[in-house]
Amino acid sequence: MQRLTALLMALLFVLFPVVAQALPTASPEEVGLSKERLGRIAPALARQIEAKSFPGAVAMVVRKGKIAYFETVGQLDPTTSAPMPKDAIFRLYSMTKPFTSVAAMMLVEEGRIRLTDPVGMYLPQLAKLDVLVQTTDSSGKTSFTTVPAQRPVQVYDLLRHTSGLVYGSFTPNARIKELYAEANVNWQGVTPQEQLASFAKVPLAHQPGTAWEYSMSTDIAGRVIEAVTGTSLSRFLDERVFKPLRMVDTTFHMPSQQVKRLAQPLATDKATGKPITLYDVTVAPKNDAGGAGAAGTAMDYARFLQMLANGGQLEGQRLLAPRTVRHMTSDHLGDIKPAMPTLPPGYGFGLGFAVRRADGLNGAPGSAGEFNWGGAGGTTFWVDPKEQLVAVLMTQAQPGPWQREFKELFRQLVYQAIVD
Repeated sequence: MQRLTALLMALLFVLFPVVAQALPTASPEEVGLSKERLGRIAPALARQIEAKSFPGAVAMVVRKGKIAYFETVGQLDPTTSAPMPKDAIFRLYSMTKPFTSVAAMMLVEEGRIRLTDPVGMYLPQLAKLDVLVQTTDSSGKTSFTTVPAQRPVQVYDLLRHTSGLVYGSFTPNARIKELYAEANVNWQGVTPQEQLASFAKVPLAHQPGTAWEYSMSTDIAGRVIEAVTGTSLSRFLDERVFKPLRMVDTTFHMPSQQVKRLAQPLATDKATGKPITLYDVTVAPKNDAGGAGAAGTAMDYARFLQMLANGGQLEGQRLLAPRTVRHMTSDHLGDIKPAMPTLPPGYGFGLGFAVRRADGLNGAPGSAGEFNWGGAGGTTFWVDPKEQLVAVLMTQAQPGPWQREFKELFRQLVYQAIVD
């Protein structure tokens, strides 16, 4: 029945091609926003452009399901001086992770996956993993040993980043960083089989379920989806998420006719003077990286987020049940401590998103229950159910923690515009 449903949906999309679809619009005042105060956003972003943070941006604010602010600033490509269009396409990096998380939860709803399933049920290469342990003797000499994992890594751990997997590029564990480099653990330039083989060679940084460390876990969740469905992650997402939501420009491999809309960063990093190089979405990837590989527009992403804000459905297309969305956007860390300072103060982590635990507790505005994430290439979003608010900012910039400056700036300017 599930296969027949998928075939019927595919046939419908052939007979009635998906076209670009905007969300409804409203004047700011109709949805409790101030037009004058929203007008502060573009000049602030323009100042960031003057400061060489990025060459251009697209900003969108949706309230009560309607677009109240949708503006562009700066350039699409600084080498051509082409102005930034509203339909510019951006490399999403880690804003790919929510797509993969939603796809995994769709399979959970269908009874094809349980969150507590060991990952080894689907990926035998990762059935038995060891954990790296650091010890220091009486003389102060440090050594490393491995011990068996106390329990298997679960799908649940992949979605909430408690698997013990890491990102080799910025884990604080120097020995794990070395081991990842030696085994070529990566999301770019490797096939799914090569990726799994490399992960099987390295130990976990933590016992599963004991620490939160932002990681390539979502890439492995993508491999689980592929094992369960028998198809590539990009195809599953295209058929089950992107097309139903009319996300017409979201892709892992950009068609040639779209390349002219691909936003580009500045040539060099303002802090180091080194060239800025973002991943190339115009070349077919060796694997569909569920943690970082997609590209898309602000409108596409806003439609995805509005689906979540609506409790799992948009315009008659239901992807998830309301209680599943609530489960995903609840804190799943509790007393589990972060092993690295990626989570801002006052936030836990759900199944694919950072989740605000309470009003306050952070210098940036927001409400309890708000969920968000961003991408290393300069993109960010959040959904505030209490305020019925969806916000998206798309730029292309040098990856790094300094991006928090313009992302928080956008956030505070959005909240100050709420007047009801």
